[in-house]
Amino acid sequence: MRVLGVDYGRRRIGLALSDETGTLASPLPTFVRSRSETQDLDALASLIERHGVTSVVVGLPLNMDGTRGEMAQEVEAFADRLRDRTSLPVDLFDERLSSDEAERVLLEADLPRRRRKELRDGLAAVVILQGYLNKQPLG
Repeated sequence: MRVLGVDYGRRRIGLALSDETGTLASPLPTFVRSRSETQDLDALASLIERHGVTSVVVGLPLNMDGTRGEMAQEVEAFADRLRDRTSLPVDLFDERLSSDEAERVLLEADLPRRRRKELRDGLAAVVILQGYLNKQPLG
C-alpha cells in the first residue's frame, strides 16, 4: 500500500510518498505547476504509476473554524479531477497548520530562508501524509 500525499498550491504542489507498508511518509521533489492543469494531472498520474501508488491524500485547507473557503473548494475540485484521471481513491485530510508545522521544523533546523522555501512544500506534504497515515487503523 503506497500512498501519495499532496499539498496543493497554485504554483507548486508538495508531494510525499509513504513506504510500502503505509507507515512512514517521505518527501518527494516539489512539483512546479505548468500553465495546463491537464499536463499537471498527466505528470502526477505518471508519477503515481512509477511509484506504484494505490491511493492519494490531498490536504484540505479548512478555515480555522472548520468551514470551507475558496481555496478548500479549489482543492476539492482538484482532488475530483485527480481521482477521475487516475481512477484511484483520493481522500481529503484536514491540513490546518501543516504549513506552519513545516515552517517550524525548518526554522528549528536553522536553515537559510532560500533553503526553507525549497523544502517547505514537500515537508508540508509529509506532515499531511503522516497525519493521515497515523489515523489509519492498524493491520
